[in-house]
Formats: sequence, C-alpha cells, structure tokens
Amino acid sequence: MEYVQLGKSDLKVSKICLGCMSFGESTKVRPWTLNQEETDAMIKKALDLGINFFDTANTYGEGSSETFIGNSFKKFVKDRKDIIVATKVFFNPGKLSREAILREIDGSLKRLQMDYVDLYIIHRWDYDHPIEETMETLNELVKNKKVRYLGCSAMFPYQLLKANSIAREHGWAEFISIQNHYNLIYREEEREMFQLLEEEKMVMTPYSPFAAGRVCRLPTDEVTKRLSNDPTNVAKYEHAKDIDLPVIKRIKEVADKMKCTMAQVALAWIFTKPLVASPVFGFTKISQLESACEGLKIKLSPEDVKYLEELYVPHKVVGAMKKGEK
Repeated sequence: MEYVQLGKSDLKVSKICLGCMSFGESTKVRPWTLNQEETDAMIKKALDLGINFFDTANTYGEGSSETFIGNSFKKFVKDRKDIIVATKVFFNPGKLSREAILREIDGSLKRLQMDYVDLYIIHRWDYDHPIEETMETLNELVKNKKVRYLGCSAMFPYQLLKANSIAREHGWAEFISIQNHYNLIYREEEREMFQLLEEEKMVMTPYSPFAAGRVCRLPTDEVTKRLSNDPTNVAKYEHAKDIDLPVIKRIKEVADKMKCTMAQVALAWIFTKPLVASPVFGFTKISQLESACEGLKIKLSPEDVKYLEELYVPHKVVGAMKKGEK
C-alpha cells in the first residue's frame, strides 16, 4: 500500500480510502449493505492490505455503519493511532446548526466507540444556518479534541472559498480536504474547483470514483445487486447514460489493451490528477477490494489519459446542491 499526506494536515493516509456506506443495517434505500459479520471480514481484509483510511457518515444505515465499523475496529485495531477515521454531518435534524453539530458528533463518537475522529466532514452546504455559526462550532470541536481536522463534501467553489475565508478571518480551523463527486464520466470539478483547491492548498478525496460501478463494466455486462438496487446511483447517472457510453467503451478498450479490469483503469486514471489524495471506494465484495489495491500498480501513459478523456461532454451538476434541493 502507498500512503500520502492529506493536504496540510499531519495525517498520512492510504491511497485507497474504504468507504463505509456499504456497511450497516439493510434499509429500503440500501438493501445491499453488509451485516456485522461481513463488515468484520471486509475491515480485516482492508487492514491486512495496509488500508488505514476509513470514511463513514452519521446517517449511513441510519447510524449503523458507524456502529458496525466501530465494532470491527475494536476487534482488529490494537492502537487507535493506526487508523484514520472520517465521518460526516448534515443529513440530520438541524443540519449544520451549532446544536445539531454538537449533538451529532457525540452520537458519532459513541457509535464509533472513539474519543475523537481524525476528519470531520460537512456532508453538504447548509443554506438554513449562517456559515459563521457552523465554522465556529466546528472549530470548537477541534479545540476540544473531539476532531483533529475538518473536511467538506460536495459544494460550489464560492461556498468553499467563503467558508475558509471566514475561518481565516477569525483564526478558526479551515477545511483541509474536499470529498467531491469526480470520476471519468463526471468531471465538472475540473472547471473551477481544481483551481480553487490549488490556491487553498487543499486535496481531494473523491467519492464515487467508480461512478457506482458504471465505469467498471459495459451496460451489457452482469449487473450487481447494488447497481440494480441503488436509487442514488440512478439519480446520479441514469440521465446521462447515452453521453457516458462512448467514454465507458474507451475504458474497456484501454483495459483490454493493458490486460486489466475496467475498474483498475478508472482507478489509474483518477491518480493521474495531482490534487487527488485518497479516493473513497465502496465495496461489497472482498475481491473488489483486492482488485483495487492491485490496480495501484497500473500506470497510464499521457496518450491513454487523452484517449479516455477526449469524448467527455458537459454534465449537469450532481452533488453540490442548490438552495431548496434535497
């Protein structure tokens, strides 16, 4: 496993972050999640492969994702300092109000069975509460050592600049990383966000680097249980399937040429971007996890990158929410 510094922090994270939305009690929205025994097996394999970075959220599995991985860490992690744990806050009552943040961090820590999280991420932008209130409260968590560093997730560039500028103005903790939507069939972040991240000296831990599996197979291939039962995947990608298909076909061509999987090509491509630190990958099978780790060895030529990218066309924004959206 390879490790990188997470932006301006002293966190050294594995280049693969294990996304934990796949763990937790099965729900109508996510009937494909892994139970506690399956979570144990996946976490143990990830640790054995050298993965030390884990990402969850207070609402994944209605909180049970945090509970499941907390139980797994108790079984397999001897020293808390050996792992980097991120969780999120927003899709809860009160969103990012002071009251909600203070309540939700305590709930997350209890479920995780931890005294602190390494990275606390605001899951979306809160239009209902002043960003000053949010940033001041997050800074309080850092001062009280419940949180080591702050991160954000999908938002518009002006929002990120506003939040960090307010934090700097008051001497509060700033965001060090963004977990944004980015993959071979969704590259809208390249328009403005990349430039802002360079100026802010921030890094990306992109979510959905495999586009919910859509860049890992041709549409005619066998569909996974998650792909066929995930309304979030449908909302993010189904509307653009026709313009995405030419790109997906090229991924297949490059994979065949390099004698590797399409998923490994998608992984190799995202690591050609200097701002990418550790993409968040969600797996439901250990074989997928092993294949991703093996894919770190694959390197694409500049010609391969150009070939994969040149058929991309603009997409509507998916991830960052406008006021009134849910």
